[in-house]
Amino acid sequence: MPINIHKQLPARQLLKEEKIFVMDEDKAILQDIRPLSILIVNLMPEKERTELQLLRLLGNTPLQVNITFLNMASHESKNISKNHLDEFYKTFEEVKHRKFDGMIITGAPIEHLPFEKVNYWEELVAIMDWSKKNVTSVLHICWGAQAALYHHYGIDKHELSKKCFGVFSHQTSDSTVKLVRGFNDEFNAPHSRYTSISVEEINNNPELTLLAVSEDAGAFIILSNDEKHIMITGHLEYDATTLAEEYQRDHAKGVEVDIPENYFPNDDPSQAPLNTWRSHTHLLFSNWLNYYVYQETPYEWE
Repeated sequence: MPINIHKQLPARQLLKEEKIFVMDEDKAILQDIRPLSILIVNLMPEKERTELQLLRLLGNTPLQVNITFLNMASHESKNISKNHLDEFYKTFEEVKHRKFDGMIITGAPIEHLPFEKVNYWEELVAIMDWSKKNVTSVLHICWGAQAALYHHYGIDKHELSKKCFGVFSHQTSDSTVKLVRGFNDEFNAPHSRYTSISVEEINNNPELTLLAVSEDAGAFIILSNDEKHIMITGHLEYDATTLAEEYQRDHAKGVEVDIPENYFPNDDPSQAPLNTWRSHTHLLFSNWLNYYVYQETPYEWE
């Protein structure tokens, strides 16, 4: 949240130079506060797990947030009961008349498919196009980030020689940008994907800024210059054990997969992994909600 201080306080200019969020008393008096409305397009197969992971993060700020979950009407979910979807989820047809302050589009384990071959691609495109005028800021995660880069900016994904799987070190390019405010210069984040995005294509696109990158995992945090879209290519929302469960699941199925890198102590799958990315996860979600949603969204949508 911003700090509210007098216009003439000597420290004010120094704080602004350091990019600390300062609000004048006059503006603070005029501020109206209401709950934020966040739409979560949950594309993950284990929807209840993803719900918990995201709600834990969205609930860790001083802001009141009203959540609406969205399910793809053009896709039949196999890992969740119909009763759960009927009770807790909406379809796009049911919400497209509304305005939302923020939206999250999750990842999905379908990266082996060309985007146009995904059975709900047309519906997702309609949602992404609708969001341009009906959502203040959109946070895209993993495959959702790749889908946004492809649809909005024409940047396609490419297959990796092996799965990007583990916890990797990342560096920020500009610590004064609001989204990564408070981040360490180097921080960890988990990845689990078979495809990636070209760093060169992102850097060459005049509409995008690469905020964080990993020498091993590639592009990580991408921000559109109009601050409308935030693309996160990894899974900061993952719990400490999520990669372990993915590894054990694939291993049990006979899928050839390496042990997640930099994850298990001593690379020993029998040992409990540690969550070394939690603080930056909370910080990113808090920064997104505050700077890109709460501070930018109109009090009353026209």
